Amino acid sequence: MEEIKNIVEECNLRHIAIIMDGNRRWAKERNLPSAVGHKKGVDALKSVMRACNDFGIKYLTVYAFSTENWNRKPEEVNFLMDLLGQTLKNELKEMHENNVVISFIGDSTKLSDRLQQILSNAVKTTKNNTGVNLQIAFNYGSRDEIVHAVKSIINSGIKDITEETISKYLYTSDIPDPDLLIRTGGEMRVSNYLLWQIAYSEIIVVPEFWPEFDKQKLAKCIIEYKNRNRRFGK
Repeated sequence: MEEIKNIVEECNLRHIAIIMDGNRRWAKERNLPSAVGHKKGVDALKSVMRACNDFGIKYLTVYAFSTENWNRKPEEVNFLMDLLGQTLKNELKEMHENNVVISFIGDSTKLSDRLQQILSNAVKTTKNNTGVNLQIAFNYGSRDEIVHAVKSIINSGIKDITEETISKYLYTSDIPDPDLLIRTGGEMRVSNYLLWQIAYSEIIVVPEFWPEFDKQKLAKCIIEYKNRNRRFGK
């Protein structure tokens, strides 16, 4: 995959954001419980994260749980909360050894104290690593993020508000905006995800459900990205 690594370097492709859609539909097609689809989704994320490391992608942001997902059945919500906590506990040692930096965006105050502690431990453990930055959007909604940013700006007393001011107060203030947004599962919408940050991102929608997404499919997306002409309005 040296060709892909060269493309990433040539195009200065630093940040990929992904809407990991289709876990439940993947399971339904196979007459399996949704939980199986979500677990397979974790495997796909591990594969893609390793691929980003191999390809030289510095930042990977994934949409794991939206502010709207609270409207799902309580048993599924509880499962997703437990899945995140269990996955972090099981995988943290390996991710740390692989030099991954873990961070989270979203309103963590709505999560249980136990889960908040698990998330905080993952961030603290990996904060000095220098490999792929894995940013997990959990209890995240872009409109909620922007409202939070506006309130923070008002409270700061800043009067001269610019685009840079707003960007500074977003959850993603420390990382560059996504160059590429990938959505799996074939749906043609952005689902309240990084609305400010993807203003000039290239968007690729693939038909495969998230559990089917892997290193080869990511490579195809990167090749398609290379063939795009990013004009930024010029």
